[in-house]
Amino acid sequence: MRLVTFTIVIWSILVLFGCSQINQTKSLKLAHGLDSQHPVHKGMEFMAERLAEKSGGKLLMEIYPSQQLGTERQCLELLQIGSLAMTKVSAAVMENFAPNIQVFSLPYIFKSREHNYKVLDSEVGKKLLLQGEKYWLRGLTYFDAGQRSFYTKDPVQKPADLEGKKIRVQESVTAMNLVRSMGGAPTPISWGELYTALQQGVVDGAENNPPSFYTSRHYEVCKYYTLNEHTAVPDILVIGTIAWNNLSKQEQQWLQEAADEAKDFQRKLWQKAEQEALEAVEEAGVQIIRPDKSLFAQKTQELFEAYKDQGEKYELIQAIQDIE
Repeated sequence: MRLVTFTIVIWSILVLFGCSQINQTKSLKLAHGLDSQHPVHKGMEFMAERLAEKSGGKLLMEIYPSQQLGTERQCLELLQIGSLAMTKVSAAVMENFAPNIQVFSLPYIFKSREHNYKVLDSEVGKKLLLQGEKYWLRGLTYFDAGQRSFYTKDPVQKPADLEGKKIRVQESVTAMNLVRSMGGAPTPISWGELYTALQQGVVDGAENNPPSFYTSRHYEVCKYYTLNEHTAVPDILVIGTIAWNNLSKQEQQWLQEAADEAKDFQRKLWQKAEQEALEAVEEAGVQIIRPDKSLFAQKTQELFEAYKDQGEKYELIQAIQDIE
């Protein structure tokens, strides 16, 4: 019995780290759902390069894009049991494990892109990265996922145009409430299943940032993109605490430094990719609509009111709004 247990433990360590030479080289497996051309994926590739350089090849990263190892939620669950080391998820999905992260999904909470970056880099942002540790999930850094807007089969100029439309959202209570506040019917669907769902009419549209709209090829089905920019929900690079605790202090430092450098690199990459994506979808026949954003913001004010009796979350909202 002891021999079987010992064998299982050794096997788990090898799967988790992909060790080619025990005590010499560790390889952390990172899985996510985005396309390999996506700027967030490229940010992770940069991180892998920096990690290899910092560690002198002693600590490496293997990246598996395009849901090769599962959906965002499935990857988080694999982290929790130690079958996968790292993943990238939207903060909207992470809020299911760290409820206070809901504040990042609130509409128009950030005043500008600069304000967004300041918040994520602040003590508030760093504190929220660690909120999932009691669920065996530790945030390493944030990646810019831009501002989310609606793309649909019919034009949306104002909130009333969303009435009755089935809009795909992430598995997030906040995201569902947002769409509902504007009159739409929120429909949670996995990212990998969304193209087919749009094609078959299961949903009438979705909401996401320009690079994701472009690299997913959803513009082939949805020919209207309304830049109302209702949220700026970041992506979070997450490591399972099982994987983190199996690293030495030096290895943890290499990993954190590589993640921080990748964050800065990816932000620059993102802004360029955003402009290129908008130009590409427009060339492909998508009509870019630039509505009066205040009309959408007014519809969502009730979402902030709902937090007034939730002490800690409401304090976080106020702290974010106070950052200049």
